[in-house]
This record gives sequence, structure tokens and C-alpha cells, in this order.
Amino acid sequence: MPNQKQTKHPLKLFALNSNRPLAEKIAEAAGVELSQASIKHFSDGEISITITESIRGSDVYLIQSVSDPVNTMLMELLIMVDAARRASAHSITVVIPYYGYSRADRKARSREPITAKLIASMLEADGVDRAVTLDLHAAQLQGFFDIPVDHLEATPLLARYFFEHDLLDNLVVVSPDHAGVSKARRMADLLHAPLAIIDNRDPDKSTTKAEAVIGSVAGKNAVLVDDIIDTAVRISISAQTLKNAGANEIYAVATHPVFSQDAVKHMTESPLKKVIVTDSIQLPEAKMFDKIEIVSVGDLIGRAIRRIYQERSVGKLFLKEERESTKP
Repeated sequence: MPNQKQTKHPLKLFALNSNRPLAEKIAEAAGVELSQASIKHFSDGEISITITESIRGSDVYLIQSVSDPVNTMLMELLIMVDAARRASAHSITVVIPYYGYSRADRKARSREPITAKLIASMLEADGVDRAVTLDLHAAQLQGFFDIPVDHLEATPLLARYFFEHDLLDNLVVVSPDHAGVSKARRMADLLHAPLAIIDNRDPDKSTTKAEAVIGSVAGKNAVLVDDIIDTAVRISISAQTLKNAGANEIYAVATHPVFSQDAVKHMTESPLKKVIVTDSIQLPEAKMFDKIEIVSVGDLIGRAIRRIYQERSVGKLFLKEERESTKP
């Protein structure tokens, strides 16, 4: 039989309802236009999805953060995966900038579910071939999948903010608790700054005492580092603790701005000078406030998709991103 030339499967990107602006940035960086689908919600809450163009034989990427309303966004994603599989897509990759339920990653008490694993199992059972995620709550969550997972990192992009705004002098990077030390140390390495820790042993009884800080922060500009800001209680109390310990300007840095309940009020009234987050979650106007600065991850995710599609190394993208992010 004569050799047949292999044709590359077409690349198709779809945006669901969680974060259309980010999806548009991702598509631009990936060098393709967003494909078309109709996503409707019936009055009783049921979701109806129709893919309005042929995707037969295509490599399909579905962009959806599992953010508020979490269960609706998750069901949209699962239903869209089913639609793509039944439309004969060659492969299906879910791009999840914010992986909802990621904090339920272990049994902290008896008879508790491990919901982060449940979501991974549901996606695999639905027919997903690959997942692309951003700053999972714990890197070990990659092991919940039996399919390839590309775990992207936003820390170099967040570090770049301090380089671009000439805020490198007299910095100390602070973890709000012992569990977040590895993430804070990563930021400290990029900013060439020392590390401190808030010694918060009981999250339900946070302290604002200066002696709760391990490390020297007096007279320095502090950078609080976390992966998620949810209610903002912990980050606000940590900021007050640093202020009590003699820190000057205090910045909060996080990848995922969940901002639930009174988060905006807590941060507005706290000693925080700036709150620097990514656009992994689309923030409504009501959650925008004067202190917030948003760094886009669209270019990072778009370039990662292009590399995956071209079967090139994604690891080299991390190295390139780190070099570019820490240029003076």
C-alpha cells in the first residue's frame, strides 16, 4: 500500500460561559478564532448545547473555569464534552483556568468526599483526552487524572508586575500560613527576596499579633502570596499582622480571585496597598475595587495550547516565561 500523507487535525477552540474575555485572549495567542456553539439555559436550569459547525476529526479545546456559579459551569463543561465526543472530535482537551472543588483534595475528617478527585473522574468518564489547568490548589491533584495534565504556573506573570512597576527594593515575600510556604518560596526566588511566614496554626482563630510572624518584616515592603482569595478574611488578617509587625507597604498576590461573600469589603478596609490577581476568573463590576490589579493569563494559556497542538514541549514555555518575567 502506498504511503499516505498524514493531515493535521484542525484546531478548534470553544468558549463556554464562565470567562469569554479570557477565552478571546487565549484564542488570539493560539492564533485561531473561537468556534461557534449555542449554549442555552432553560427556565428550570437545564442546559442545552449545540455545536453549530463541523468538528469531525478536529482537536477540540474547551475553555471553562469552574467558577461561580460553580455547579452550572461544571455542568456546561460536562455537557459540552459529551456534545464534542458525539460530534466525532478527534481529541477533546478541557482548559480549566480555575479548577473548582480543588480544595476538597483529601479526607480531612471521617466520611468526607474527595470532590477534586470526583470531578477528575467525571471528566475522564465523559471522554476527555487531556486537561490543561492553572495553579491547582495542590500540585498533587494532577495525580487524580489518568490522562495527560498540563499544569501551568502563573507565578512568573505575577512576579513580572513587581519588575514592571519598579517595586523590587526592600521586599519580603510572606506566606499566610505554613501550608503555602512552597508557593511563597517560588515567588521569593523570582523576586530575589527573603521569605517570612505567618504562624497561623489555627485558621479558625487567626491572630493579628506581631509575634505571629516568623522572619523579619519590620521596615520592609511585604508581598503576601496565596493561590486563591476566597472570603479574603485570612489575607486581610495577615495584612494587619504584618502591619502590626512593622511592615511598610503590603501587597497581596493570588492567582484565582474567587472573592465570595464580603471579600471586597475586607480587602478595601485592610492595610493592603494592592491586590494583584489573574483573570482566571471573570470578575463582575461589583467585585472590582481601587486596589485591584489584574494580570492576564490569556497569552500563557494560548501559547501552551499552540505547543500542545504542535506536539512541542510545554516545559520550555515555563522556562521562557520565567526568563521574560524576571527581566529588570
